[in-house]
Amino acid sequence: MPKHKPTREVQPATESRATASQFLEQVRDTGAPMTLTRHDRSAAVLLDVKSCEVLLGQSALLRDMRQAEDQVAAGKSLNRTAVAKAAFEVLCTRHDEPEAALTSSA
Repeated sequence: MPKHKPTREVQPATESRATASQFLEQVRDTGAPMTLTRHDRSAAVLLDVKSCEVLLGQSALLRDMRQAEDQVAAGKSLNRTAVAKAAFEVLCTRHDEPEAALTSSA
């Protein structure tokens, strides 16, 4: 996803009411976020769904990593089997793939 510059794609919210479908099309086609303003101040960012999903996934991963670092610092740890099982469950959940599809041989 391209880096978002808040000053690049800025539109007043009043204009967005009139041209919402054009804004949606532009965000979908370019993948670039668009900042909507209200009273000349940034009020919201319009993202395409895929970019939003990527950001949410990255945020969840960073949160998990931080939690793991805190657990290690506190002396809490899991054995290798428990870690592998937990990682497998997370992968199945995040990729919407049934566990059977990942464990069956092709």
